[in-house]
Amino acid sequence: METSLHRQLKLHYAPSAEQTEVSVDGFRIDAIADSGELIEIQHASLGALRDKTRKLLHRTRHQLRIVKPLIARKRLVTLNRRGGSVLRSRLSPKREESLDLFLDLVHFATVFPRRRLTLEIVLIEAEEIRLDRQRPTRRGKKHRTLDQQLVEVLESIELRTKRDLLAQLPIQALPSPFDTAELAAALARPRWFAQKVAYCLRHTGAVKSAGKRGHSQLYQLPAARRTAA
Repeated sequence: METSLHRQLKLHYAPSAEQTEVSVDGFRIDAIADSGELIEIQHASLGALRDKTRKLLHRTRHQLRIVKPLIARKRLVTLNRRGGSVLRSRLSPKREESLDLFLDLVHFATVFPRRRLTLEIVLIEAEEIRLDRQRPTRRGKKHRTLDQQLVEVLESIELRTKRDLLAQLPIQALPSPFDTAELAAALARPRWFAQKVAYCLRHTGAVKSAGKRGHSQLYQLPAARRTAA
């Protein structure tokens, strides 16, 4: 079932409700902007849009914008019953940031970058409405989510090229060549995360393989790009 958050984001990009959930050249599209740009808002994995993106850009001449919302701040609101009063409200300790895009981009790296495609990271504040479960699920989940609502759009980052992707990373802090341990240290993230970032960079052509150091794969920027930096 569509959440309020998804509906609100569609209206954030479309000039009116009539320009949401429309059919364009046989494709179902979330929204159409004033400029005619097609908008797809993807809360789930970007991989689910991989084939659709490839086909749409091949078969049509439209500009396509894929919006990936990341919840930078979320308030958890628990009701006593559906439509009832608030039992408790608190901020979630979980906060997403722009770097978290790479967790999902690994499923989309064979499609991005591409002509007429914009990948937009939208950092948002949201509110999640919950009900307590009388009996927790087998996984111990003690609540049921009723809805998510948009509170505020905090920041938007547009990615169109490999250079845009590299701009999200502390490239200047890395040696040349570098391995994923050095990338992890520069990102202040675990090495498994750095390995996903390196995968994305290699498959999008932002970096190239540069041999090995022991058992570690090495990467480096194309010479022209590092010189330009």
